[in-house]
Amino acid sequence: MAGNAVQQYVGRAFRRIITADPDGVPPWLEEMRRGSGKGLYGPEDAPWIVHADFATLVGGVRALLMQTLHPGTLAGVAQHSRYEADALGRLAGTTKWLTISTFGSMEAIEHEAQRVNALHERVRGTYINRDGETVEYAASNEDLLGWVHIAFTESFLVAHQTYSARPIPGGADEYVRDWARSVEPLGLFVAPRSEAELREAIQELHRTGVLQVSEKTFKVVKFLRRPPLHRTALIGYTLLFAAAVVTLPPEFRRMLGLPNYPRWLVVPITRTFLRILRIAVGPESPIEDAARERINFSLS
Repeated sequence: MAGNAVQQYVGRAFRRIITADPDGVPPWLEEMRRGSGKGLYGPEDAPWIVHADFATLVGGVRALLMQTLHPGTLAGVAQHSRYEADALGRLAGTTKWLTISTFGSMEAIEHEAQRVNALHERVRGTYINRDGETVEYAASNEDLLGWVHIAFTESFLVAHQTYSARPIPGGADEYVRDWARSVEPLGLFVAPRSEAELREAIQELHRTGVLQVSEKTFKVVKFLRRPPLHRTALIGYTLLFAAAVVTLPPEFRRMLGLPNYPRWLVVPITRTFLRILRIAVGPESPIEDAARERINFSLS
């Protein structure tokens, strides 16, 4: 009983950070019950397995670091995001889309895509590229949607490969191919369909000079390095940040001005930390439980 009480306490505290809800209850939990059937993915599919794993905590941080390398994405964050005033709120918004896209029904996914697409329509403006030219951007543009998707997919894949012991059904290519379907409701129909295509797309953007850094980049990276979290949460986050950094390609780590943490030390410590966190939080997963109940009910 005491062990269960501790797990419930830690689980609520953990979900409070992820969801920005004071009770640690995901505000979008009811979305898991919307509609019927398994949606894009079921419990046996690669995206479900990857996104249910605690390695996503590292993948999320890494994805944010990768996204700062594109000046269009960076401009959108700097000009339209509330990341400095409400970092947890922004995290919760991203987590909501990820969660519903992975575990929700097709009806819930369509409803969430409408919300995100409406937000994207308002995120537009201009930035100065490395040649001093003014470039217009919009979050709904295929190039920015593509970069955010690529950075996200590669980061979650690398984090899982590095820090999780759970095999990916069908392997890395299956995850990349399956997860590409998640951005179709957002209007992106051309995306890498294999791990090799994913890495080539990133390197092509690097080779052609699309990826670049500026003072704004370093400002966002500085914030990501030490966000305004409670002291206890910040200890764990500091390790997750280092775990994300050691998985970055060396050229990107240098561009972002990040330290060269000892991989031989960070990786095993992070694996152990995530295992302990999983035990501390307990086996309960309200989102997965609700999704499974919806799927099972539709099959009964």
